[in-house]
This record gives sequence, C-alpha cells and structure tokens, in this order.
Amino acid sequence: MINFPTLARWQKPDLAIDLGTANTRLVVRGEGCIFDEPSLCCFHELHGRSGFMAAGKEVLAMVDRVPKAFSVRRPLARGVLQDIEATGALLAHGLASIGGKARRFRPRALIGLPADATKAEASALLAAASDAGLGQVELIREPFAAAVGAGLPVSEARASMIVECGAGTTEIAVFSMDGQCKTRSVRMGGQSLDEALLEYLQTKHHFLIGRLTAERLKRELSSRTHGSSSIEDIMTVKGRDLRTGTPGTLTLQASAFNPVFDKHFARFAEATRAVLSELSPDLAADLLDERIIATGGGVCASFLADAIARECGVPVIVADNATGCVARGLQSFLEN
Repeated sequence: MINFPTLARWQKPDLAIDLGTANTRLVVRGEGCIFDEPSLCCFHELHGRSGFMAAGKEVLAMVDRVPKAFSVRRPLARGVLQDIEATGALLAHGLASIGGKARRFRPRALIGLPADATKAEASALLAAASDAGLGQVELIREPFAAAVGAGLPVSEARASMIVECGAGTTEIAVFSMDGQCKTRSVRMGGQSLDEALLEYLQTKHHFLIGRLTAERLKRELSSRTHGSSSIEDIMTVKGRDLRTGTPGTLTLQASAFNPVFDKHFARFAEATRAVLSELSPDLAADLLDERIIATGGGVCASFLADAIARECGVPVIVADNATGCVARGLQSFLEN
C-alpha cells in the first residue's frame, strides 16, 4: 500500500497533496503548488451533531477563541491522521479552492505519509481522501519525497541522508539506489516546541500563553537567536498571570529560552546518532562527503542542523526552502 513511486503503476495522477500537521499543500501537475493553508477545520456542534463551517486560513484566528458551540479541530496529530471527518473536510476544501485546475471528476492523487504510519493509519487516510472526492490515491513515504525535493541523489549507489522535521513528527532516513536503507521516526516536531515553550513559561514564571502566541514566540526567538551571540535581546509576551489571574505582560531575555531549545532538538540529534550507528561502514563514510540535509519546519531547520552536527560530528546543511521539500518532491513525481 505504501511504496516508493513506480511510474509504470501510476495512471497519470492529477495532483499531489502534502497533508501536514500544521499546513496542507496541493500541487497540480504543470502548475505547481497552488494551495497552502493551515491544517485546521471549524465545526458547529448542534443537537449532538457536528456541521462543517470553515477550513484552512479562515480558521487560524479562531484557535482558542471560539464559544462552546464551536470546535476547532486539527485533522492530524504527531504527523498522522486523528480525525477522519476533519481530514475529509480539509481535503474537500482544498479541492474546491483549486477549482477546475485538477481537470477531473474525482482526480487521481499522490499523498505523502510518514514512513512509520501503520496500515490502519494509511487506510484511514485513504477513506478520508475518498470522502473528500478523490479518486485513485497513491501513498508516498514523506522522507523519500523530501529527499527528492531537496535535490539529494537518491538514485545513486551512495548514501543520501535526510532529517525532515515537520510540525508533528521528525523523520530520519538514509537512501541509496532509490531504496530506503535505514529510517527512524520521532513523533515530535515544531508543535512540540510550542508546547515546551508554553510549559516553560507556565512552570517557571507562572504565566500562561495560548498556542498561537507560543508559535509566534518560537518564530521570533528563532529569528533573533540563531546565528547571534547577543544576550541583550528582550522578548515580550502577552497572556495571563497565573498568580493574579489577570491579563499581563512578561518580559524575558531571549537567552532564557535556550535550555528549552537545546532539550528539544537534542532528542532529534540522539535519534540521528542511532540511525548512523546502524549504517554499514561504507554508507556512513559517504556522509562525510555528502553531508546530511535538514528540511521541514522552516524556523526549526537551522537549530536541528546545529544540534545534529554537535551530537554526531558530521556536516549538516539546511535545504533551500526547507519547508517545501515534501511538496517539491511530490511535484517532481507528478511531472516526471
């Protein structure tokens, strides 16, 4: 059910879907990525039934701000499907947004899937895709798509290694001759860092912030701290002071968050070391020249690369447009 792409088995798919925990991207053959919106859905609960209201970017501002009669739901958690209804609604919203650009009733599609997804998870995704109006679906391992999108020579007889950090899961994989040599998944990603920042402020400073504020804080910290040794950067966040129960503002130095970042990315570096320790000597030696590529997660990719380089002692570089590597890989399969 989940295989590397084999062109002979494809029947000219019309589009590809990078269904991520944080964002969903739709790529149409010949036109590129024409849909890129948050993986969010809003439902209205009435008389014990849920009715779809909105999906994608329209829902982003609703997170943690809706009354009890409404619910904002994420189709995926930790990189895999958790809500079939929301997944179907999100995919249907994406298909409606691209209009006639797919040029087929029930278009054929490629959809990315984590390398460690179970058969039950894959079956649930196929069911949601069918409910959304898709026809024949081919599931592609996301690390392989990311490696192709990053320009790695996966078809050659030498090691190509990628660490793909998404919002919900991080996958480490080594390829050679279009085959997967070793892989490991960690069901943590960019959203786990949001949660770690939220927990740090709550336990250390008795200050509570929302999930969107945590994500904005992560992005601002990333832009201020990476590549800079300055400890004078000041961060200001708004939320609720748990000691008084009232709205408030907390001001801290950016360096105060360094332990949170270090602990978070150390887990991925340890998983990468474990994969390296299982490689044959020749594959391991290839990586001294070929380097390891870090992709995904946008603001997290540089920290991920630094942590792996320190832990494993091998060079790591961040792919160009690291966030879009899976979508670019899927587009390559569509076009070729």
